Amino acid sequence: MKKTLTLCLLYLLLCCRINQASGLTVSPSRSQFFEGDSVSLSCEEDNSSAGWTVRRNTTRETRTQCGDGWGKPAGSTCNISSLYKHESGVYWCEWREGAASSSIQLTVTGGSVILQSPVLPVMEGDDVTLSCHTKTAPSNLPAAFYKDGSLIRTEPAGHMTLHHVTSSDEGLYRCSISAHGESPSSSISVSVKPTTNTSNSAPPSSPPPASSSLLPAVLLPLVSSCVVFLLVFLLVKRHHHKSKANKGDDVTYSEVQITELQQQKIKASRESDLHPIYSDVRTEDLSYGQSTIRTHRTRELPPDPDMVYSSVW
Repeated sequence: MKKTLTLCLLYLLLCCRINQASGLTVSPSRSQFFEGDSVSLSCEEDNSSAGWTVRRNTTRETRTQCGDGWGKPAGSTCNISSLYKHESGVYWCEWREGAASSSIQLTVTGGSVILQSPVLPVMEGDDVTLSCHTKTAPSNLPAAFYKDGSLIRTEPAGHMTLHHVTSSDEGLYRCSISAHGESPSSSISVSVKPTTNTSNSAPPSSPPPASSSLLPAVLLPLVSSCVVFLLVFLLVKRHHHKSKANKGDDVTYSEVQITELQQQKIKASRESDLHPIYSDVRTEDLSYGQSTIRTHRTRELPPDPDMVYSSVW
């Protein structure tokens, strides 16, 4: 009993633990990097990140963790001092028991132009600013911005702001700077804002991590399954004890009294002997009756005229 309860509690704590620290953050916060740039990837949320490691999929490797030929691990953070083009790929945080966070796409280019865009999905209704940068020239050069291959507009300072984004703003964005080239494409995703009471709450100033929005949906089923398992186990255990306690209810007890009968001495005589009476004895029902034994009186014979009787003293 105690062992099962302990295992269930550990399972519940593990369910909660897996969903506490499941967000991957990137510093600097962008999805495109020049070759030779440095970056830090951290698995942190609510100051609870122990047990998490950074993994990645690239064109050269699959599911390798930080420290296995790339990056330098420092707790739950992975530091890459110099990026190469082949390190473009998908990065995520993974718990030692197998749970994983949402993934992000990082792109390393050998060119001279990158697009600075949000790494994580943005909240619906927020403003998003895209910037076009070169590796050597100033970052305020005129730049043209494209979505899904179509030109949006050209900005003289190299910055474009998307106001009050909606799902229609999702897509692949890139930019180009005259005489420098164009950037790789990066995807922008928009998360639907949760329904709230607008009269009592203000819109969030920044989008929450993707892991926070998934926390209730993932945690509640796990906690519910553990609670149901515990309740079922307790009911079965209680029924078992109750059945064991009532096991002796089918035993029938009866009281037996043994009465010692005194044997009466009966004078033996042929005339006085009574015929024995026999009766069947059954184990199911017992019948009791009363028998009376009467002493047979000796009959007086008439005197013989030929005999002389005298009294002897």
